[in-house]
Amino acid sequence: MAESYVTANGIRFHCLTAGKGPLILLLHGFPEFSYAWKDQLREFGGDHLVVAPDLRGYNLTDKPVDVAAYRVAILIEDIRQLADHFREGRKFVLVGHDWGGAIAWGFAIEHPEYLEKLVIINAPFPPIFWKLLSSDAEQQQASQYMLLFRSPGAEALLSANNYAILTEKVLGDLLESGALAEHDKASYLSAWSRPGALTGGLNYYRANHIGPPVPDALQSQLGRSDAIPHPADSQVRVPTLVIWGERDEALTVKNLDGLEHYVPQLTVKRFPEASHWVVHEQPEAVNAALRTFLGTSASASGSPRE
Repeated sequence: MAESYVTANGIRFHCLTAGKGPLILLLHGFPEFSYAWKDQLREFGGDHLVVAPDLRGYNLTDKPVDVAAYRVAILIEDIRQLADHFREGRKFVLVGHDWGGAIAWGFAIEHPEYLEKLVIINAPFPPIFWKLLSSDAEQQQASQYMLLFRSPGAEALLSANNYAILTEKVLGDLLESGALAEHDKASYLSAWSRPGALTGGLNYYRANHIGPPVPDALQSQLGRSDAIPHPADSQVRVPTLVIWGERDEALTVKNLDGLEHYVPQLTVKRFPEASHWVVHEQPEAVNAALRTFLGTSASASGSPRE
């Protein structure tokens, strides 16, 4: 893997890159960073140019102070300009997880002409998600953490005791199972500890007022929850693979219901034993699903195979 810095949409992005060839652009979610894609960088760097940026506000990428700088429309434009830097005029494959997946959904709706294929990993499609947030008690309960993330006290709570809550909720099971090691934990702690990085990630929730309905007592502090803007028809007109860990505690499997009405060229790969962190729990199976969807094959070393 190599590191590079790219200026796009007025800020400087830190990127991990591997290989050369057709572009695969990998977008992480909260509270991860480019390092989350280490297994995909190794696997696909043999026959693609694989790029994993730290998204706006994260790790070594610039962190605008203004909360409004994290609105979805701006995040989508970040990706368009990053893609223009790397893609050499060709269509590319976009892969997103969690918030990265939300941005990828929006990008695919607005800029289908850029994409060869789209891959979404445990990230809800906005119209379906907002319907569930407004009317489904199970998803509303699972999304209560979003109101915490939007609160003024979120940074103090999440950073207390050397990021103990984030370490437990995000890394705990992965460390226990061996999916991640202590050196991975050190990398995450380093990224979370960079000045402004935790606030940058939380500002995605704040800027877009994402979450379940806000109780009356908190509306003066948090405002109301708003639907993420999207075009009226919200059609995704590119071949799309959705990978879904069914034990996701934050996103129910109901987010898959009716998805085919919005995504005509849809393939869904369910992982019944995996959680929100399926990329780390089952990296080989995730990579195999990606290979099948992309129509390529690779040797055990990650080099392309005839």
